[in-house]
Amino acid sequence: MLKRWGDLPDFMRTPEVRPYWEILNKKRGQLALKRTFDLVVAVILLIILAIPMAVIAVLIKRDSEGPVFYRQERVTTYGKHFRIHKFRTMVSNADKIGTTVTVGNDSRITKIGARLRGHRLDELPQVLDVIVGDMSFVGTRPEAVKYVERYKPEFNATLLMPAGITSEASIRYKDEDKLLNSADDVDKVYIDQVLPAKMKWNLESIRRFRFLREILTMFRTVFAVLGKDYE
Repeated sequence: MLKRWGDLPDFMRTPEVRPYWEILNKKRGQLALKRTFDLVVAVILLIILAIPMAVIAVLIKRDSEGPVFYRQERVTTYGKHFRIHKFRTMVSNADKIGTTVTVGNDSRITKIGARLRGHRLDELPQVLDVIVGDMSFVGTRPEAVKYVERYKPEFNATLLMPAGITSEASIRYKDEDKLLNSADDVDKVYIDQVLPAKMKWNLESIRRFRFLREILTMFRTVFAVLGKDYE
């Protein structure tokens, strides 16, 4: 649930964040409905997806050496750090031989990893993060710590709600890796150009937050994965 203003971390109690907190403070009932939906649906999906996820785990192990899951540290509500659950789609030491952001022709991506990424199946294990409350089905995608440390004050408003598996920004930037292909300095381009552009959508989603809008975003995500483009 949304914390009281006085209970927020110091770095979030700023004039830039206050308007977003006030919007959400008036919608505590819908926030409670959002969490209930997340928990119930995530448990159901975990049961349904248990066998398919087990098959994917076997394929990953057969394809390359390394763990099944990729557990990078990310940031969620109120600046809490957590280790996200994702199927590993790269070589096991990928974070040591390249940037945190992935580009379209990234040589670190494994064969099975490319297929998982193409259909966003690498994100299926995040239902575990939804169940424990670190994530939601819809919300700002959880960024790596080094990118959150570069947030502008207003961007911290996205930390009023749990990080999400999908979002309007995710739909609009579903081919983000391709956009970064030609960048000489991927991290700089991501921080200076891509991240601010995505944050415009993330912040707008908070301003217009409604539970039913989030359900619509989930359907739009399915269509985007199937190939539909949204301008």
